[in-house]
Formats: sequence, structure tokens, C-alpha cells
Amino acid sequence: MMHRRRFIAGAAGSLAAATVPARPRAADGRVLKIVPQAALTALDPVWTSAAVTTAHGYTVFDTLYGLDEGGEVRPQMAEGHAVSDGGLTWTIRLREGIRFHDGAPVLARDCVASIQRWAKRDTFGQLLAEAVDAWETPDDRTLRVRLKRPFPLLAAALGKNSAMAAFIMPERIAATDPFKQVTEMIGSGPYRFVADEYLSGSRSVYRRFEAYVPRGEPASATAGGKVAHFERVEWTVMPDPGTAAAALQNGEVDWLDQVAPDLGPLLGRSRGVTVGVNDPSGYVGTLRFNTLHPPFDRAEIRRAVLRAADQDDYLRVITGDQPKLFGECRSMWPCGTAYGVERPAEKPDLEAAKRMLREAGYRDEKVVIINPGDLPSIGPFGEVTADLLRRLGMNVELVNTDWGTVVQRRASREPVERGGWSIFHTWWPCQTIANPAINPTLRGQGSTGWFGWYRNDRVEALSSEWLRAPDEAEQRRLAAAIQDESFREVPIVPLGRYFIQTAYRSDLSGFVRSNMTLPWNVRRA
Repeated sequence: MMHRRRFIAGAAGSLAAATVPARPRAADGRVLKIVPQAALTALDPVWTSAAVTTAHGYTVFDTLYGLDEGGEVRPQMAEGHAVSDGGLTWTIRLREGIRFHDGAPVLARDCVASIQRWAKRDTFGQLLAEAVDAWETPDDRTLRVRLKRPFPLLAAALGKNSAMAAFIMPERIAATDPFKQVTEMIGSGPYRFVADEYLSGSRSVYRRFEAYVPRGEPASATAGGKVAHFERVEWTVMPDPGTAAAALQNGEVDWLDQVAPDLGPLLGRSRGVTVGVNDPSGYVGTLRFNTLHPPFDRAEIRRAVLRAADQDDYLRVITGDQPKLFGECRSMWPCGTAYGVERPAEKPDLEAAKRMLREAGYRDEKVVIINPGDLPSIGPFGEVTADLLRRLGMNVELVNTDWGTVVQRRASREPVERGGWSIFHTWWPCQTIANPAINPTLRGQGSTGWFGWYRNDRVEALSSEWLRAPDEAEQRRLAAAIQDESFREVPIVPLGRYFIQTAYRSDLSGFVRSNMTLPWNVRRA
């Protein structure tokens, strides 16, 4: 706790010092300057689930369908669709005149190649792929999906707006192995990526795509008319939260994706700055195990960590001890969502966890925690876990780097002595992991699943049943069964629900309601 408090005090102090002589600079109406939540080091939004890469993906690419602020699926690149043959055939028609940033028209075969690549990585996509008999392209603007069995959530799968969305790329790029990163950023979204100005981990630049034709209806989250009001969008990583907050106050930047919790009140009192909650549904913190290698290849050891973990410790350190910004959640599904039913509270017990660890036969295997020290909404989790595991008697190495390095390293399946890892922490917007189709943290897909590569055939069977369930009551029963299995096998340790603040210059308006920094429709007064 003391390390985190020193960090916050230093950040707040640097902000206070910077604000005394500062006068807001004249804003450039053509440029939107954003400080992203973390460094952008991975550009491929299908290769990684990192939220900063997903936000980058939505800036550059588009999707066949989108989700509005109410969670309803709407056509986006698609003009619409028809379902026939008792639900076994979907015919999707593309909007006319859609072009990629290199000038080439978007064709049906580009969409098929992109969806097939995405479906090999995404949890929802894998469920869809299992049901598909054939992808067909009768003409350049028509996709025909022939199914083995009805899949009523097909449009929802193609429009999901959480990590690893079904972004459409040119066929030649989508042909890349889905377990390797694409290197060329050619999309059809409202902004194009300026490759020659990209500095990995430091700076990303986007220019308005003049040939983009927005849909006619108003924008709503990732659906509707995406209007680019700025000629140029710049993402710049700052050295620390205090520097970023001072830059916003001084008018040097326009928008901080995330605000360190103790800086929120100071920014809220600053003239010309508006502070709000990033996502009103909240975020759920997660401790993820690597189940491929000792010691966390054994569920008994994962259960010992779950027994010791105290959500209150995690939540207070991540929110600056502000109770209004957090709440415990004893559920594997996010609280506040349909399946977020809490278990009866069981007080964390370090001594009981020590006994469990001894009985499980822990043999002093090294535990490597990879941790983003530059990310205030995640980094403190690693400090708490390292302290907890040491008190349990485990052999712990805490590796503090930047988030971009964590994103790269967590893809390694090597043991720790060859550069692998044992634990990392992250968060998810609650609505993005609210059911079995979209939640990769509980799914048991093994080598084709989310980082940590947890395998559980029973969870996979239950997830497939959930998808075909005849009514809501049966879906709830199946989701409860997945939760029970997850508490037994512990693919993650849930760390509670909390809220992340965002801040921007008060002369900006038009934000779509989302958990990402989506630049479309934002304008300056």
C-alpha cells in the first residue's frame, strides 16, 4: 500500500505544481490529441485482446455489424441480411461504395477471409465457426453463410464490440496466420493509420479517411454514422499520470483515456476540464494464471490463491482508497450483469490457504508475475499479488515493465526459465464478458483460447449448450453451472468491480458512450 500511496502523492504533487502558472493553450481545431490508457505496441486487434489495441482497431477498421449504446446489433458495413432455410442460410449484403484506405473496394471475399481469421482467435468466433458449413461469395457484395445448425446470434458475433472484434481487412492481409501479428494497417474505417509517424510505445497518428462514407443514422457506440470531425488524431504516451494530467489542464492535450484515481478530484476542480466515469457499467479486475506450467497447472494451487485473496486490498489500492469507485464482487461473472450472482461471502484466510498450498504439494517453483508498472488501473494489482504470494511462502519474482511489454510477453507459452510467465492482471469492462459467448476468461479452450490456455471440456460443453438454450431460464442455469465449475478449477481470481475515470477539455462534445477512446463524432466547440 505504501508504494502506491507514494506514487499517487508524487503524481498529485507534480500536477499541483504544474497548474499554478499554467494558461490553456489555443487548441487546434483540426487535431484531436489523446493520451491513451497504455502504450500501443501491438497493432493487430485480432492477435491480442489488449484494450488499447482494440481502440486502435476501431479507429482504423470497420465491422459488418456494430452494437449501439443499448447493446442492440445494427448493420454497419452490411446493408442488411436475410435468413432462410429454417435459419441455416444467412445472406449478408455489403453497403455500396465501401473502400479500403489504399483505394481498393471492400469485397465479400475480404470479409470472409477476415472473419475466418478472427474466428480462430475469438471465443464467440470459435462457437460460430463450429456451426458453419460453408462461407460463400456469390458476388462481390454478397456473403452467404451456410450453417450446419441454426446460429441466431450470428450478427451479434460479427458485431461484438469487446476485445478481438471481427474487423474487416483486405484478403491479402487477412491471410496472415492468426497467431502472428499482421504488419500492415489497411482498414476501411473513418481514420487511416499513418505508419511513418508511428513510434511503438510512444506515439500513434491517424488521418481522416476522406473516402469514408458514414451511415445515415446517428452514431451510437460502435454502430451508426461515424463522422470524423478532426483531420488528424494523435495518441501520445506520457511519462507518468501527473504529467498527463498537467498537460490536459494546460491544454496541451485534449483527452485522457484514464485518470489516476487521486488525480480525478484535482482535475474536476480545474477550469476547462470535465471529469467523468469511463464506463458506467464498471470494470472487473482479474488475476490470470498460466495453466500450462507449474505451479499453476494444478487447480489445487490456484484454489489456494483464491482462498487467500482479499478483494478489498486490491480495490482500495487500485482506486486510491475511494469507496465510491469500487465494490467487492464474489462472482466469476461480473456483478451488475445478468449472471453476476455472488456466492456467500467467505472471509479470506491466509492460514487456510497456506495449508491448502502444503497439501497441494507446492515445491518452491518460481512464480513470475508480469506487471505493467506504467498503468495505474492495473499495475497496483501486481504489487498486492506479489506481497500476498510471498506471505503464502511462494517463490515470487515481480517483473515491472510497461503494458506494451506485458502484452507481448503474455503471448509466450514458454516456461518461466525461458522467458515465460505465471500470472498477469488485467481488467475487463463488465458488459464485455457478461456471457459464455464473449467471456474468454472462463472458457476452457486450451491452446486456442485466451492467454493462460486454460482447458476445461465441461465448460466448453456448457457454453455450447448455453448458445442453443431454448429460454432465458435455461441460459441462467448453464451460466450458474459454469460459475460453479470455475470456482472449482479457478482459471482466474476475480478481484472485484471498480470504476475508471476519464477526463477531457470541456470544449469537446459529441462523445459516443463507450469504454474506449473512439474519436468519431467528437468535435470542438
